[in-house]
Amino acid sequence: MQEVTKHIYIDDQFPGVTLGVIVTPRGLIQIDAPPSSEDARTWRASLMGLGGGMDRVLINIDAHPDRTLGARAMDCIVIAHEKTAHIFRTRPSAFKAQGEETGADWESIPGLGSVRWALPEISFSDQMAFHWGNSPVLLEHHPGPSSGSIWVHLPEEKVLFVGDTVMKNQPPFLAGSNLKAWLDSLNELFDSKYKGYTFISSRGGVITHAIIKNQYDFLKHVSDKLNKITTKKPNPAVVEKMAASLLTWFKAPAARQKQFAQRLRYGLLHYHARQNHSAHPSIED
Repeated sequence: MQEVTKHIYIDDQFPGVTLGVIVTPRGLIQIDAPPSSEDARTWRASLMGLGGGMDRVLINIDAHPDRTLGARAMDCIVIAHEKTAHIFRTRPSAFKAQGEETGADWESIPGLGSVRWALPEISFSDQMAFHWGNSPVLLEHHPGPSSGSIWVHLPEEKVLFVGDTVMKNQPPFLAGSNLKAWLDSLNELFDSKYKGYTFISSRGGVITHAIIKNQYDFLKHVSDKLNKITTKKPNPAVVEKMAASLLTWFKAPAARQKQFAQRLRYGLLHYHARQNHSAHPSIED
């Protein structure tokens, strides 16, 4: 566990997610959960010595399985944006570890089996504030990686958890994203109001302005490439070539090349299909 600043910690020992926790006089504000129930119990045990009050809440940065599969094992109130809550309401009540390969980290965890989702019990539309100590903790809606993506903002401590808005040296998940909104959110991070801030990615921990700039340049490149595809259904060979080209942006270890290539391949196909469907709604829509 790494101390970011007094009473704010992160941990990246679990696959697929950098976890966060804010220790307050009232209790712990936890950010995301490990993907497996066993790891979630291990994480809970490691939090017991941090002090703070008795209350516990868990913030879902978004609905991605890598950060929400283990939420039930955290055994506390779950909070998310209303659009994330809507995603959970439309999912089957239980998750089964099978289906398409999306390039997510949970897909490499053995023995997940069937997992019941922990549905958010509290949701919000634009902003929500915790006043559990001397300084506020703000939850802010910043779409892009998904429609319900949020940031956890501690203005007094100048710490900002940005979720998947920025991912360190790995390709982003494009399938459910909105690239225009994502680029807008990234642009905001360069605003002078965030001068002197510590930015924390949910996949990579503490990040620099150079990493944020690289994320912006990559997504702008992807957006430009996708806008040039005029066919209703992109040729698999074209998508394969594009995914291979995009993979060169990242210094991926050899062991993760296949996973990251599949993440890009899956994301490009589903993003294009979704955008094309939105542009050409059916009569039923």
